[in-house]
Amino acid sequence: MTRNRTSDAAPTAGGNFRWTICALLFFATTVNYLDRQVLSLLAPSLSKEFGWSNTDYANIAAAFQFVYAIALLLAGRIVDRLGTKTAYTLAIVIWSGGAVAHAYSIELGAGLKAMLGLAVPASVLGFIVARTILAIGEAGNFPAAIRATAEYFPKSERSFATGIFNSGANIGAILAPLTVPVLAAIWGWQAAFIWIGGIGFLWVVFWVFLFDEPARQRRLSRTELDYIRSDDAGAAPVAATGPAPGWRTLLGLRQTWAFIVGKFLTDGVWWFFLFWLPKYLTDKYGMATSDLVLPLAVLYSMTMVGSIGGGALPTRFMRRGDAPYDSRMKAMLIIAFFPLVVLLAQPLGHFGYWVPVILIGVGASAHQAWSANLLTITSDLFPRHCVASVVGIGGLAGGIGGVLVTKVGGRLFDYYGGLGQIQTGYMIMFAFCALAYLAAWIIMKMLVPTQATARLPEELAHA
Repeated sequence: MTRNRTSDAAPTAGGNFRWTICALLFFATTVNYLDRQVLSLLAPSLSKEFGWSNTDYANIAAAFQFVYAIALLLAGRIVDRLGTKTAYTLAIVIWSGGAVAHAYSIELGAGLKAMLGLAVPASVLGFIVARTILAIGEAGNFPAAIRATAEYFPKSERSFATGIFNSGANIGAILAPLTVPVLAAIWGWQAAFIWIGGIGFLWVVFWVFLFDEPARQRRLSRTELDYIRSDDAGAAPVAATGPAPGWRTLLGLRQTWAFIVGKFLTDGVWWFFLFWLPKYLTDKYGMATSDLVLPLAVLYSMTMVGSIGGGALPTRFMRRGDAPYDSRMKAMLIIAFFPLVVLLAQPLGHFGYWVPVILIGVGASAHQAWSANLLTITSDLFPRHCVASVVGIGGLAGGIGGVLVTKVGGRLFDYYGGLGQIQTGYMIMFAFCALAYLAAWIIMKMLVPTQATARLPEELAHA
C-alpha cells in the first residue's frame, strides 16, 4: 500500500500501535530469560543429585554461552535475510523446544554416551545438548528485537523502547525464582523445564497475528507511520529489506568495533550474575533453593528500574540538541560509575545476605541501563537493513566474553574452594564486574569520539 507524505509540518505520533509491538518484544524477552534461568535456580539441587563440581556446572553454562555466541553471529544475518517476523517465529520455536528438552537431559546424555563412548557424565552431556538447542534459538531474540525496534520507532524513542523490552529480562529473572522452585517442589525438576518451556509456543500465536513490516501493517495509521519514519526526512532512501553488507565491510568500521568492545567487556558481567548468584548465596550463606526466592525477586526488580530509566536517560540530552550517539555515550558514562558499588559486596557481606543482594542489584541494574543504550547505538550508527547483523557480531563478542567469565569463575571457585577460601574467588570476580563498564566506555569513546566521526561508506551512509 502506497502512503503519501506531503506535509512538511513537524511529525506527530498519531497512534500507539508501535507500543503494542514493544509489548510483544517485552514478553518474548521475558520468556527468553525465564527459559535460561531455570537451570541456574535448580543448579544447587541438581549439583547434589548428580554430583556436579563447580567445573561441571561451569562447563554446562559455558556450552550455552559458546553456542549462543556463535549462533548470535549467524542469527543476525538470518534475521536480516528472512525478515523480522519469520526469523523471530523460528527462533522462539527452537528455543522453546530446547527448554523443554532439558527435562529429558538424562535420557539424551545416556544415549549419546553409549553411542559415542564419551567419558563425560551422562547428566552433564545431556544438559549440554539441551542448552545447545536452547542457545541456538535464543540467539535470535535480541537481533530480531533490535531490528523490530529500528523498524517501529524513531531514533528519539528507540533506547526507551529498548529499555522497556530489555526489562523483560528482569521480569523473567523475577518470575523464575517465584515459579521454578514451586514447580520443582510439586512436580519435580523435569516439570519445571516443561511448563516454563511451553510458554514460548503461546507467544508465537500472538506474534504471527499482530506483527508485520510497518509499510504493510494495517493497524498503523498513516500519521504514525510518518512519525516512525520521521528520521528519514531529507535523507536518500535506504531499502529496509535490502541485502545486508558483508561481515568484512562491517568489521572494517570503527563503530562496529566500538559495539564489539562494549559487548565483550560487559556481557560477561550479566552472565556471571545470572548463572552464579544463586550459587554464591548458597555457598556463602547456606541458603536453600526456596530461600533464594525473595532476594532474587528484589534484586531483579531493581534491574527493571535500571533498564527503563537508563533507556530514557539519553532523551534528556537529545532534547538539548545532542546527536543520538553522543547522548547515549553521555548516559552510559553516568551509568558506568554505578557498578563500582559491587566492590563493597564482599567486604560488607558479614552484615548479612541483604547487603550483597542490594549492592549487586545496583550493579545489575546499571548493566541493564547500559545494555539498553549499547544495543540502541547500533540503530543510531547503521541503517535498518544491517542492524541485526551488527547486533549479531557484537553478540558473538559478548558471548565469548561471557564464556571466559564463566570458565574463569568456575576455576577460581574450585581452586579457592579447595583452599577453604572461596570468598576470595568471588572477590576477584566482583572486582571485574565493578570495573568493566568504565573500561569499555573509555575504549568505545576512543574508537568513536562523536557521532560526527562515525563515517560510513557510501552504501551505508544514511543510517
